Amino acid sequence: MKLRYKLAWYNLLTKLLFVLVFLLVMPFLLERVNLIQTDNELIGKREQVMSLIGEFGVEGLMDGSLNQAFGSYNILKQEYISLEPALSDSLWNYIEVTQRMVGDEIIDYRVLNYSFMVDGETYLLEIGTSLDRIYQTERNIRTITLILLALFVIISFAADTTLARILTLPLDFITRKLKETRSPALYDKTPLSSSTTDFVYLDQTLTELMQKIDELFTREREITANISHELLTPVSVLQSRLENLISNGDLNEQDAEKVSESLRTLHRLKGIINSLLLIARVENHQFLKNESFPLNALIREVYEEIEPIARDKGLELNLRLDCDRHLTNANRSLMFTLLFNILNNAVKFSGNPAAGPVEIHCFREEETFKVRISDHGPGITEGQADELFQRFKKRSSPEGHGLGLAIAKSIADFHDISIRVNSKPGQGTTFLLEFSAEA
Repeated sequence: MKLRYKLAWYNLLTKLLFVLVFLLVMPFLLERVNLIQTDNELIGKREQVMSLIGEFGVEGLMDGSLNQAFGSYNILKQEYISLEPALSDSLWNYIEVTQRMVGDEIIDYRVLNYSFMVDGETYLLEIGTSLDRIYQTERNIRTITLILLALFVIISFAADTTLARILTLPLDFITRKLKETRSPALYDKTPLSSSTTDFVYLDQTLTELMQKIDELFTREREITANISHELLTPVSVLQSRLENLISNGDLNEQDAEKVSESLRTLHRLKGIINSLLLIARVENHQFLKNESFPLNALIREVYEEIEPIARDKGLELNLRLDCDRHLTNANRSLMFTLLFNILNNAVKFSGNPAAGPVEIHCFREEETFKVRISDHGPGITEGQADELFQRFKKRSSPEGHGLGLAIAKSIADFHDISIRVNSKPGQGTTFLLEFSAEA
């Protein structure tokens, strides 16, 4: 999971936990707050009534008769007020929950009971609010609170996701640069523009690391090229001397055979040195890419070069050219070597001719051109496929020295050509070369 989503989900879970705790304590809080608010309203109404009594007197509310009780209910019977002479001289001031008979209906009220004395007479004032009204208020508050909480969680999650995406954009930029880098020398050294110093430091560190890796690779390639070049001269001299010994005819048959074996060994050694030199020159960009040529013609030329070898092994080569790609900014001789090495590898490991032909297919797929070379040989495992382009990694064959596909990979990288290998034991091997639209 990406960092941005982890941050967003973490924030969401913490908010949901907060909401859950709030929902657990909300009924108690709502009840307490609503009761306190109701009691304050009852006390406020009591003060209003006492103010009216102080202004107009008790008889002003009791229709001039001090011995009669006064009562008033609103139309929905949710509130009422009652004023009557008290049966006791005790002074009361408390709030209780009680029932009142209103018409033929019994209703639960929260009632403020307050007694007071006027002109030596004690009166009882009752101000009540129905519990249904209190509970309805609680339900309304609860509904509004739940809606607000849901909106808060949704909006905050969207905001957190957007913010996390914005904050991690520099990380996406760095990741994209790494994915697009095929070689440390081609790493995009454009500095990261970000207000987050951690990402800036990471980008600088990766750039420095790529520079160090590129320097190490360059030094390794230079050493390989220098050693190969220095070895090539004495090997060539030694090969020439041995060839002269054989051509003089002064050796007996046994000595001549030994010299011939030495020549074959020198020939293989010279091939390895030349291959290493080629890889080093390609990786050091010592070849020019200034040629333009049709891909079809090059593939046909490679096909004609390999076809006699395949025919000697009893193999059939199938060629299909369904593309009209014209390569520009390329090196024709290197491209020939690339295709030749892969096709030669397919012919070499095809095995039984009855299993099927070796196929070369050039075709277009969307904006790219592809060359597929497939055989029906024994195939390889996934682990072997990962090592296929490594130097001196050979499949089970006494031929070659394990550098042909390494050379092909170096040339492909030099031309920005993607190579993929699909293979399963017993099902053959397929090489897929993908040429970009700009190649």
